[in-house]
Amino acid sequence: MSLDDLHLNLRNLTPEDYPQLKTLMDRVYHDIGGAWPKRTIERLISEFPDGQIAIEDDETLVGVALTARVDYEEFSNPHRYDDLMDQREIILNAPEGDAMYGLDVLIDPAYRGYRLGRRLYEARKDLCKSLNMRAILAGGRIPNYHQYASEMSPAEYLDQVSRKEIHDPILSFQLANDFQIKRLLRKYLPEDEKSQGYATLLEWNNILFEPAESVLDTRKTQVRVGAVQWQMREFSSVEAVLQQAEYFVDALSDYQSDFAVFPELFNAPLMGLQDRAAQQDQIAAIRFLAGFTERFKTELSRMAVSYNINIVAGSMIEEHEDGHLYNIAYLFHRDGNIEAQAKLHITPQERRDWIIEGGDDLRVFDTDAGRIGILICYDVEFPELSRLLADQDMDILFVPFWTDTKNGYLRVRHCAQARAIENECYVVLCGSVGNVPSIENMEIQYAQSSVFSPSDFAFPHDAVLAETTPNTEMIMFSDLDLTRLTVVRNEGSVTNLKDRRQDLFDLRWRDWSWKSGGRPSGSRQDDA
Repeated sequence: MSLDDLHLNLRNLTPEDYPQLKTLMDRVYHDIGGAWPKRTIERLISEFPDGQIAIEDDETLVGVALTARVDYEEFSNPHRYDDLMDQREIILNAPEGDAMYGLDVLIDPAYRGYRLGRRLYEARKDLCKSLNMRAILAGGRIPNYHQYASEMSPAEYLDQVSRKEIHDPILSFQLANDFQIKRLLRKYLPEDEKSQGYATLLEWNNILFEPAESVLDTRKTQVRVGAVQWQMREFSSVEAVLQQAEYFVDALSDYQSDFAVFPELFNAPLMGLQDRAAQQDQIAAIRFLAGFTERFKTELSRMAVSYNINIVAGSMIEEHEDGHLYNIAYLFHRDGNIEAQAKLHITPQERRDWIIEGGDDLRVFDTDAGRIGILICYDVEFPELSRLLADQDMDILFVPFWTDTKNGYLRVRHCAQARAIENECYVVLCGSVGNVPSIENMEIQYAQSSVFSPSDFAFPHDAVLAETTPNTEMIMFSDLDLTRLTVVRNEGSVTNLKDRRQDLFDLRWRDWSWKSGGRPSGSRQDDA
């Protein structure tokens, strides 16, 4: 048959199609009883019309997929084909079922080779997603097993088909269409002599399935991030810094952002409230800066609640009772909760000039707009950290940073973009700009804040969702679709997280909680 002669149309089956359907089923299923009775098909169409899918060529039926609704918990466990119907051969369709059950897929032998079966399977998957059903289940015959039954068990046969050492016309096709074998079914269809009565219980999991829940409890899948490319400048008072921060929070809230992001140590210009001579003692200067942190925490938490926005407050210096100094990123939830992530890797300059120490803990934070991680500047250059966060189902990684030169910035940028690709997540990079010669260690800044995505068809060709003008104070917005992460992690061109050779290597976080006098966990709960 010439391709020029094909005029294919995908549609739902109707009761008027039964004569053609009977002819097709008798031809394809001649070895297991042929066509369903007319009343069976009419009842199935009546109860679940969307699930009965047909392909016609110039009004001739050439392919059909028959489907029922079932309860997942019942049919994801061992069962027989007879469990799907009553004694009158009426298929037991469950109107409130949370899964689809693939009864039959049949293609006219004259039309094989045109991948029509795949077209029907894709239509089933689209229907499963649109109806928000948990999965597609199917009992799959293994019609070539009778050729090998004398030399191997059914389990060995399934293993060799899975490894493509044996071809089975049904199982090989189902595996190629992303179905997974859940278990072997015995006496599934006793009259199926070619399969020796065996079948596979197969499942295609709907990765976008969302259990029914109240609207208020539903987590957002469309998230708007607003980042502030903050200009370091001289400020005359603490109030002036807070006023500038509130201006940006207000603006980001007006644009319905879910997050407002600030750079690392964005309040560092407050060291300039000391004169230049006092700043020469840099340890004293950084302790002076730490003295403002509690007030900033109080005010930023108020802003998060008042403006209904989650604030990733870059980072600030915190001094503990033992005199140790830490670089801490605070997450101010819009419900008033406050959480913290310490910088773990301290740069040589931070250690040398400010005696900053690194924290000891790392975690993913649950928010009302996704699961997020925070790595402060230098930390993003250590890929183990973001991989540990990815193992905790992180959606968005925030990287507040402070770099002085372009080559320093590019180290952070390139590492951040690599983290987005290898961990299949979004990465938000937020830095500061401006020159403040009057303040020690703040003479120059360089930044181009950006938002990176995984690199696949659902995202921009360069995997950059948004970026600012370099070295200019401004705000940046980006809308992040969390469902795209679910899809790329399961069905992407490559699936980095799934394909890791964990039989060869693994990554573990060492627990130092037993140590006395431990450093900050980075996941403390503070009173708002």
